[in-house]
Amino acid sequence: MVGCVHALRCAMLFAVLACLGGEVRAAGLLELNFWLSGPRYDGVLPACDAPSALDEISSHFASKESRFWNSDLTIVEFERLHETAYRPWDRDLIPRRFCSGVVRLSDGRRHAVHYWIGEGTGMIGASWGVGWCVVGLDRNWAYNPACKMAKP
Repeated sequence: MVGCVHALRCAMLFAVLACLGGEVRAAGLLELNFWLSGPRYDGVLPACDAPSALDEISSHFASKESRFWNSDLTIVEFERLHETAYRPWDRDLIPRRFCSGVVRLSDGRRHAVHYWIGEGTGMIGASWGVGWCVVGLDRNWAYNPACKMAKP
């Protein structure tokens, strides 16, 4: 019985609030932000072998391995870096440069690496950012299968 009374009270409160609500109107001219044309991308991105991009990949890889996987693996060297695509989709989308290569790790093994450099994808969208995947070491399956999702 208490549950029915509570449900009835809630229904009555909802009905009263619905009646008190104002008229629903569409956005006015100033609310539409008609003067905003959307993001304007320059498409100016670092090259695949830019030291700043490679340093970011190396530091984030080492951090991820030590913090989450209790591993002391680090990237020692990048080899055979090449661009696989630049802006492969519509030109109004976020510009990305897709790259691939090989990394030599601190354990001496070599693994393929796929990464992208995107405009406006860095800290709070203020600069470019990097997304990357080392084949065989995508332990949380973020770019699974075999880093396919890090490619265009």
